[in-house]
Formats: sequence, structure tokens, C-alpha cells
Amino acid sequence: MSETVSQPRPFITTSVPNQWTSDICDCFQDLPQCCLAFWCPPCFACKTAHEAGECLCLPLLDAFGLIPPITTALRVSVRQRYGIEGTLCKDCVYSFFCGPCTWCQIAREIKTRKNPITFVNMVGR
Repeated sequence: MSETVSQPRPFITTSVPNQWTSDICDCFQDLPQCCLAFWCPPCFACKTAHEAGECLCLPLLDAFGLIPPITTALRVSVRQRYGIEGTLCKDCVYSFFCGPCTWCQIAREIKTRKNPITFVNMVGR
């Protein structure tokens, strides 16, 4: 007869909620990124798009739309990737009126969520 042994299983929780980890106007949380976004928005947008796994030159297409389509699309993509609540309408408004701040928020979110704080408890079952 064989005996079944139950091993403890890890229980993983993260401290990252389904909200943005920083507000749209929290650009000064990461001063180097803020400066790059202010002094060279196209360079910063291309860098951020690349960090998000998109084509490096994709943000350069924003110049062809009234509402920046690439900024809006990348914001929606990051929201969906990390399960952040929000609406397409809000994404459009932020992209149109706060373009550099939107790119900074996206960059901060990617940076924060790449290495989330994870708590592991061993739970016996």
C-alpha cells in the first residue's frame, strides 16, 4: 500500500492593486524620466514603447492623429496587461491633454510592475 503525502504549497500575493501605482501628475517620482520626457518627448516615448515590448518607433506615428492613437493604445495595453481599471474615454483624455505625463505614468508603471514585491507563505494542504 502506498501512502499519499501532502506537500505545502506556496500562496502568492502581491501588493500591487488594480489601480495605477502612481497618479498621472506624479512625474517627479522619477526625476530622470521626467526630465527626458520634458526635454525630448519623442525619445522618451520611443524608449517607453520599447520597454513595453512594442516597436521602438511606434510613438512617432502619434503626429498623424488628433487624439494621439499610439499613446492611447499603449496606455490601454498597459492597463489591460496589469489589470488596471479605467476607461477608453479616460485614456483618450489623458493622452490628448497630458501626453508627456501619460508617457511618464506608463514608464513608471512598467518599472514598478517588472519587479513587484511578492509575499510567499507556505500553506499546508
